[in-house]
Amino acid sequence: MYPSESTGAYTIDPAHSRFGFVARHAMVTKVRGSIPVKEATAFLDAGNPAASSVHVVLDVAGIQTGNHHRDAHLRTGDFLDAADHPSVTFDSTGIKHVGGDSFEVTGRLTIRGVTREITIPLDYTGTAVDAQGLTRVGFEGSTVINRKDFGITYNAVLETGGVMISEKITLEFDLSAVKTA
Repeated sequence: MYPSESTGAYTIDPAHSRFGFVARHAMVTKVRGSIPVKEATAFLDAGNPAASSVHVVLDVAGIQTGNHHRDAHLRTGDFLDAADHPSVTFDSTGIKHVGGDSFEVTGRLTIRGVTREITIPLDYTGTAVDAQGLTRVGFEGSTVINRKDFGITYNAVLETGGVMISEKITLEFDLSAVKTA
């Protein structure tokens, strides 16, 4: 559980946070990528975690996987359709302390204009005052979604059987947030 002095409003620090994803490619390896933060805020209530909240907007145009051709393809209508849906958003609807430093954050995830409720297990990783005197908190976690639930159905069948891209996508979160109030 985070300490009582952690209660307050926060901005998620994009330079020290990662909103990532992992997809299985050709059924033999994993491709990892990230989508940069456009806007991300949180309110933490140490005495009542259910009163906490999170709002995140990610910039689809900035998607990075380490391969510019793949990144460009992910921005097209085959995948995230950045032209018509420039953002991925998440708005929490409930936060529950499940014991120790573990929480479950439930909310609405919107990808390609399709909204689904998901639950993200997050672990509190600590609170610290940085070199500028700012209070920071950290959280990390991951969850699995099915990309087809969000209208992302593009794929290719392999000659050896199986498909090029897994339906299940792991979302990964490494978050550092700076207290603003």
